[in-house]
Amino acid sequence: MQILFITSSRVGDAILTTGILKYLVDHYKTAKFTIACGPVAKGLFDNVPGLEAIITMRKGSLLGHWRRLYFSTFLKRWDLVVDLRGSAIAWFLPTKKRVIYKKKNKKIHRIEDMQNIPNGNTPHSPYIWLSKENKKFADDILGERMAQALIIIGPTANWGAKIWDADRFSNLVHLLTSNFRSLQSAMIAVVGGPGEELLAKPILDAIPSGRRIDLVGAIPFLDVAAVLERATLYIGNDSGLMHLSAAVGAPTLGLFGPTREANYRPWGQRCAYVRTIESFEQLSRHPDFRPDPTNSLMGGLSVETVLNACGELLSETGRN
Repeated sequence: MQILFITSSRVGDAILTTGILKYLVDHYKTAKFTIACGPVAKGLFDNVPGLEAIITMRKGSLLGHWRRLYFSTFLKRWDLVVDLRGSAIAWFLPTKKRVIYKKKNKKIHRIEDMQNIPNGNTPHSPYIWLSKENKKFADDILGERMAQALIIIGPTANWGAKIWDADRFSNLVHLLTSNFRSLQSAMIAVVGGPGEELLAKPILDAIPSGRRIDLVGAIPFLDVAAVLERATLYIGNDSGLMHLSAAVGAPTLGLFGPTREANYRPWGQRCAYVRTIESFEQLSRHPDFRPDPTNSLMGGLSVETVLNACGELLSETGRN
């Protein structure tokens, strides 16, 4: 059986569709999968069972990425085409069955809005496939420190307005390790993608060298995911890394301001979010609510608010 799975170009949105992919993998155990996604999200799918090919959709002028996808897929006879981008291409490909997602309810979480894809009424929680090599990367990074608590900070995002101030992240780390008994000797990792080193540097510099783990740069997503899986606590801006942390089951706290937590909060039993004192609607009218370069709109989120939410997520209310 041949299945074409068309997912998002952005990392966070692609991660939110992985639960549907897992449903298909589990339901069609002998199927061969071709996955079409953006170049940044490509590395998320390396270990998908039955993976036959990944088609990278690099955005081009005059819908060039869609035309390239069509010409690379129209000669194959598909058994199922699942298009989670709601494009027209799925209607033109030869297939026995097609499933095309269109947003129905903009007030609920994306996963809830997609719960009927491909069928059923149960939300499909995100899922990340990790290999032995990915897990070995985490073992090697943590080494003898595996028994220690691990705080992971995600201080970057793909939009400047979503980025909480680095000084507040550093202050938060200090308060977490000094106020909560379970985190007193914790290792602190900072995660971020290539080109985000300058955003992460002030936070890394504030962490004692013996407790610091630098995971910022061109590190494969699945290697980072294997470290996230070991986290005692992840705190980060609304970003793909936040969704990756939630997908591997880490206790995850998402920080929100100029984006809708109703649509994009981290999804999972051990997940929570906090937001600025201003609502999304208020921030959407702010002069800095515009494409980068822009100023942060996260100033209305205090360190104390985030610290309290961390305690609640860890079920540790007693402080030293």
